[in-house]
Amino acid sequence: MVLQALRSLIFWIVLFSVTAILSIMVALSILIPPWTKSISRGCAWLWMVLMRYNLRLTVGISYEITGRENIPETGAIIAAKHQSDFDIIALYPLFNFPSFIAKKQLFQIPVFGTALRVLKTIEIDRSAGSGGMKGMVADARKRIDEGNFIFIFPEGTRKAPLAEPDYRFGVAKMYESMEVSVLPIALNTGLYWGRNSFVLWPGKAKISILPPIGPGLSGTELIRTLRDTIDTETTRLVLEAVDEGLTRPIDSGFRQRIDAARTEQSPAAS
Repeated sequence: MVLQALRSLIFWIVLFSVTAILSIMVALSILIPPWTKSISRGCAWLWMVLMRYNLRLTVGISYEITGRENIPETGAIIAAKHQSDFDIIALYPLFNFPSFIAKKQLFQIPVFGTALRVLKTIEIDRSAGSGGMKGMVADARKRIDEGNFIFIFPEGTRKAPLAEPDYRFGVAKMYESMEVSVLPIALNTGLYWGRNSFVLWPGKAKISILPPIGPGLSGTELIRTLRDTIDTETTRLVLEAVDEGLTRPIDSGFRQRIDAARTEQSPAAS
């Protein structure tokens, strides 16, 4: 535990240092407009590469992605389970600089917020109600028309492994208005890099890219389909990792969620 805490400390120092330096570079790139796009994308790509090495070499976390063949050739909405900041590091490079949906508060962070704008991140102001949703959908429409993927975490925030899902209607609004496919992604990254956890635990995270959901469903049907598809696969990935053995401790709350998931999966329950 002490050794892993020290390794995690090194990880966080590297993460914050690299993030600060590259954010400044991206923010400054607006001073040279002909190079802004190239510099910002180059810095984003470099950040992902360095963080993957940081994870593997410093705290012993690697990952495996399956289902790459399900990625559409044209722009689509990427709807991923969100358990960890690791999700962005692993998935971002697969989609040729997608536009993320991010909460308004992140744009208010000095320098980092400027970097988000340069990278064409789409802002969502949840406090603005339907007005904030309309602005988000309009910006997402522009990105799709430019041929980009739109990356959204449908639950809006990181969730602990096997926590009760809470899918919000933002992804459904975009889906209905833009008439594009939605690509569901399941994962178990939170087993190794948990939300609000200082210590990161070694192991191999697994990410599963599932078959796309085509246009034509109602918003309610999409949310139900996403929940059934993503959470069924996420539960499978989490329980599989538990069965293979975890280095992280399992507290009583997580143990209860594991037992509840196994009960729900049992033949008697079905």
